[in-house]
Amino acid sequence: MIVVTGGAGFIGSNLVAALEERGESGLVVCDRLRDGNKWRNISKRELADVVHPEALFDFLLERGSEVRAVFHMGAISSTTETDADLILATNVHLSTHLWRWCTDEQVPFIYASSAATYGDGADGFDDDGSIEGLAKLRPMNPYGWSKHLFDRMVARWVARGDPTPPQWAGLKFFNVYGPNEYHKGAMQSIVAKTFPVASVGEDLTLFRSHNPDYADGGQLRDFVSVRDCVSVMLWLLEHPHTSGLFNLGTGEACSFLEVMESLCAALDRELTVQWVDTPAEIRDRYQYYTQAELGRLREAGYDRPFLAVEEGVEDYVTSYLATDDPYR
Repeated sequence: MIVVTGGAGFIGSNLVAALEERGESGLVVCDRLRDGNKWRNISKRELADVVHPEALFDFLLERGSEVRAVFHMGAISSTTETDADLILATNVHLSTHLWRWCTDEQVPFIYASSAATYGDGADGFDDDGSIEGLAKLRPMNPYGWSKHLFDRMVARWVARGDPTPPQWAGLKFFNVYGPNEYHKGAMQSIVAKTFPVASVGEDLTLFRSHNPDYADGGQLRDFVSVRDCVSVMLWLLEHPHTSGLFNLGTGEACSFLEVMESLCAALDRELTVQWVDTPAEIRDRYQYYTQAELGRLREAGYDRPFLAVEEGVEDYVTSYLATDDPYR
């Protein structure tokens, strides 16, 4: 049995689909479905159970001996959420309880961290998981801080020689795009948010730059396909002796304008842009550049290539967004 928290969410549901496709059975999703279309992310899957987060530890108490891995993707992932107590309870305390359960039961534990832990990027994007390396980072919102806090707790436990799960890995996801992100609203990737407008030939909206070092549309991000994220997680499952904190991006920054050009190319249309000011409330904490350093992941043995944005966006559009059924 494999438990995926956040398994009905964006990255989690893609992981569940990939696990099923490779022949895994006994897949357990832990998530809140609520009253939207999030259920559709898992509607095609053969599942052993769907467990509400409040019932997770009762489930583990009853059937924990059957669990051979936990992928902890569940979190409050909105960078604009302001309820820090709620974020702390979900992103830190639940993660801590799961870490301890996996340690006690000797079950591999792979969890979602975030590139939001790097703050404005002034201290670089080195996934140094040491106490000293992590202490340099300054996240800019409660979500990034909560992910960073758990990373720092893990670093302290490991440095002290405390008991750990037999395998553990934290993944600092950068700007992920791909199918099953539609329930995320404003937190969807720019590809998903822009597709409805792009598909009918209208102008695409992009933020102006308020930094003299970057042209309008020249703001840079490491955009990574969810396909590649899932590939790394499956590789970790296949390499149980690999533990650590790892960046998960492509290692190549790409501008928003280039992403929009890729979207328009996939739709066989010209790119036309309407420029708007970056909202004043986020302007002072807006990231102009992110790029994952992949040295540690490569040194650990992951040698597969990552999709270039042009290829990843074209696949996303033609295989999902432009079809009658955009769900994986």
